[in-house]
Amino acid sequence: MSITPKTHRHTGAKQARKPRGTRKATKTARRGATSEKTDTSARHGTKQAILIEMLSQPKGATLADLVTATGWQKHSVRGAISGTLKKKLGLAVTSAVVEARGRVYRISGGR
Repeated sequence: MSITPKTHRHTGAKQARKPRGTRKATKTARRGATSEKTDTSARHGTKQAILIEMLSQPKGATLADLVTATGWQKHSVRGAISGTLKKKLGLAVTSAVVEARGRVYRISGGR
């Protein structure tokens, strides 16, 4: 019994075979993205950009300020701060309790 090479169904042309062990490239690899976090800016006018802008101010922003500005719930704002801003974008977000305002979040200088 001999194994015949696969042929294209309609043309009869031989189909090129991929070597074993190769994997299909992921979407980010096909797009040419690198694993380095190089872009720390958000598109203008997005809710993420609003968060970054408010947290970059010297006075910072409270959770209530961020909830009002974005229309998100409290847990969503906290998740965006810890997941997107801190982990994905590598921003140094700090928080401190201010007597008159409560907990205030800020993006401190540098990464």
